[in-house]
Amino acid sequence: MNETIAPASFRVAALYRFCRLERFGELRAPLAAFCCGRGIRGTLLLAREGINGTVAGTEAAIAELVAWLTSQPELTGLEVKYSHAAEMPFHRMKVRLKREIVTMGVDGIDPQTSVGTYVAPSEWNELISDPDTIVIDTRNDYEVALGTFRGAVDPRTATFREFPEWVEEHRGELENRKIAMFCTGGIRCEKATAFVKSLGFDDVFHLKGGILKYLEDVPAEESLWEGECFVFDERVSVTHGLEEGEAELCRACRHPLTPAERASAKYSPGISCDYCHDSRSEEDRARYAERQRQVELAARRGREHIGS
Repeated sequence: MNETIAPASFRVAALYRFCRLERFGELRAPLAAFCCGRGIRGTLLLAREGINGTVAGTEAAIAELVAWLTSQPELTGLEVKYSHAAEMPFHRMKVRLKREIVTMGVDGIDPQTSVGTYVAPSEWNELISDPDTIVIDTRNDYEVALGTFRGAVDPRTATFREFPEWVEEHRGELENRKIAMFCTGGIRCEKATAFVKSLGFDDVFHLKGGILKYLEDVPAEESLWEGECFVFDERVSVTHGLEEGEAELCRACRHPLTPAERASAKYSPGISCDYCHDSRSEEDRARYAERQRQVELAARRGREHIGS
């Protein structure tokens, strides 16, 4: 499912839609063919509850894809957030069938029937500055480590499956508070608010369009965001104005690293970092070193190495 394309820049589209997509299995092949035929790369997830994913391609190709998706009756109202990348941020195109488009693992949670109140980026600062509001970052721990909103609670979850248990353990802290939740693009916190409302909480809010829309709309001088926002592609992170950030991935453990973390004595490109150095064997590091050598060799030859 690969096409070689090399325009000056690529348009990146993060999209999702909760809907009743009973024919999700039937859409896989035509959707994959549509994307591959236009040089689009990335990952799209299809499930009975809708669609989710991030893809990149030329301006024209992404426009055609969004038009095709929104022409499907179930996907009218598709939520899309755009940004740009100087280089293609994905290695291949994947369309996968899943049980959930964002995996929480709790049956009966349906954002189509009950969800928190959307808050526009322009109104978000006022909400989270209210002392009666508890602000919760619903993303995974390695994402939060790169950046989050000032004063936000970090549940320290490794996966979204752990979030319901965290909420149950902290119900007492949520009582009689406004609960404001956020995530990268809006989909995770939409499901998180649906779950929290199912527990009987009423004052539940979430950031419309997620962090990406906030960073796009809110000027840096007015922002309450601190750090960079992790994104699931080769850009690794973005900052205000959705400019590419300074974070890079450790290619051994896939943990995002700041410039300061890359200055550690335990960091070696493609081989180790502070997060994985002590948990890997010498045999592991030798294997990673050989992979890194192949990546660098491919780069010198002007080729893309998928292992990178």
